[in-house]
Amino acid sequence: MLTVVRAARRALSNLRSISISALESGYQQANVVILPSHLANDFQAFCHSNPGPLPLLYRSQAGETACPPLARDFDIRTDISQYCVYENGRLVRTVSSLQGCSAELRAASEKQTWSDMVCFYLGCSFGFEGQLKKAGVPVRNVEQGRNVSMYRTSVPCVSVGVFSCPLVVTMRPVSADLLNAALQITHLNPLAHGAPIHIGHPAFLGIQELSKPDYGDQVELQPGDVPVFWACGVTAIEAILSSEASLAFSHSPGCMFMTDIPDSSSSITSPTTPADPDPELTPSCFLLSHDPLFYSLASHRAVEKIRQLERIIGEDPGQRGIRALFVQDELLHSCLALSHSSSVAITTGFPTHYMHSPPDETDGPPGAIAIATMLLALGKQVTLITDRRALEMNQDIMEEAVKTGVLKSAIPLVVFEKNKSDSALHFLCHQGDRSKPRFDHLLAIERTGRAADGNYYNMRGINIKHLVDPIDDLFIAATDIPGIITTGIGDGGNELGMGKVKDKVKSFMPKGSLVACDIAADYAITAGVSNWGGYAVACALYLLHTCPSHQRYLKKGLGAEPVTSPAQLQDWAANLPSVDKEESILSTLVRFGIRSGKTGHLAMEVDGLTFHPTHSDIITRLLEATQGPTH
Repeated sequence: MLTVVRAARRALSNLRSISISALESGYQQANVVILPSHLANDFQAFCHSNPGPLPLLYRSQAGETACPPLARDFDIRTDISQYCVYENGRLVRTVSSLQGCSAELRAASEKQTWSDMVCFYLGCSFGFEGQLKKAGVPVRNVEQGRNVSMYRTSVPCVSVGVFSCPLVVTMRPVSADLLNAALQITHLNPLAHGAPIHIGHPAFLGIQELSKPDYGDQVELQPGDVPVFWACGVTAIEAILSSEASLAFSHSPGCMFMTDIPDSSSSITSPTTPADPDPELTPSCFLLSHDPLFYSLASHRAVEKIRQLERIIGEDPGQRGIRALFVQDELLHSCLALSHSSSVAITTGFPTHYMHSPPDETDGPPGAIAIATMLLALGKQVTLITDRRALEMNQDIMEEAVKTGVLKSAIPLVVFEKNKSDSALHFLCHQGDRSKPRFDHLLAIERTGRAADGNYYNMRGINIKHLVDPIDDLFIAATDIPGIITTGIGDGGNELGMGKVKDKVKSFMPKGSLVACDIAADYAITAGVSNWGGYAVACALYLLHTCPSHQRYLKKGLGAEPVTSPAQLQDWAANLPSVDKEESILSTLVRFGIRSGKTGHLAMEVDGLTFHPTHSDIITRLLEATQGPTH
């Protein structure tokens, strides 16, 4: 006697255009690919190299028509409602059964029969839709009676042999206030494609129009919805097309293989999927940009560690009242954005000692170098922007940092000069084209910030405008360039970017109404000493790149697991700030005549606080929060 599920399969074979998802089967489903045996090993390796879109549930023996781990009383040749037939990398027709395909098999090869074909069963996101609905997350494609929308992206999969193709994704609209619920449910279903690989504007994936899916149906967003994208098993169809296999078969998109396993079951597992997932690894999402809309994600563990870093740098041993400016999670949001960046411009330099030459202070450059060092280790492009008056000195400092081993190589150092009204736009974008930015993140750390009256003040209220180039114009121009995010790091409120908290600066900081920076950054990181903010950014970037959830999101679910190699981990750890490195760079600054900000001392101190024990203790605690105690 046939099982109820197989009877459902038989019924579905007569319903060509209806996806099993739309019927809310209540059972886990799978994508199916059938290939000649000589391509089977390469395709299996292709799946393992791209686990997000191609979570492999079962590989059959050659000629096997059953699938014992997933379904009883099953025949792959008849129990899917619609199949696609491919010849030489082209879709030639769709059929309701593969039992009549003996002619195609003979045409592909004189010796080829069904016994030469290997079936692959791949996880499907339809398997989590029932769980979303139970959790109160509306499934818009089901509500609208449509197949899910599927899109071919510009993101290349990891190639293996003849299999080389773009990633395909599904899109499900999710209400913004339910994003974390959807994320956490699907994270627990790695063999149904797991957590989303992108949340936000489709252009980040190379998708031009949501109204024109490459597969499936258009699904309409409702007010308050956000487009959420999951890796999709239809990627396997793109792989078939790219392989130009003489003959191959697949399910028709949306017409899935239905297993005997309830969609609430954890019966389908893999060696990399723990039976009892660690709640510390559960991801949450964070809005980084409204225009273009973009979210990122990180695990609970990584988020809590970054918040610990934020608490450490928020300490105020100099009693400057900096805690009044604190905004929670600015460090987290800034570092998530930096993690997604490819090209970062960093600026620093506060000539508070206008009566000395050089007028600069020891706060800022060490933190800037710490950030740049980690960004470079993570494969980002980094450019340092400085004042023309300080260019030669900073080049010499850079050379010294390379000699002492603080830097592996010199970082490009440039100046910005305002020659005409659109100088900032041309500096930031190729040929002044807002659609072609040179940088995707601008970061200022302890950089003199322009006040409301157009002047630049130190904390004593002295105007030092004559020593400052108008780098603020870059941050102003960036507000009108989609895709550039800005960060400011400061410890007094007169630093570039602190305009985000200028009302607090005016209310709580000495001379705040005069000195407050008027130029806002997207994120304003406040610290007891700005260098500490730089060290914390470097540590937070390390935490994000060692967070499996964040790494998977960065790589769009592509790449073999684990996503981070031991060699990478060792290199990233070596590029964290350390007491020895920071003491070395501070010593270099002092040798160049750069003084402590608060006291003006030409000594091993920053903002009047001696390197030992104050700064060395903060660095040690940041490293312990990042990597754990070393003893």
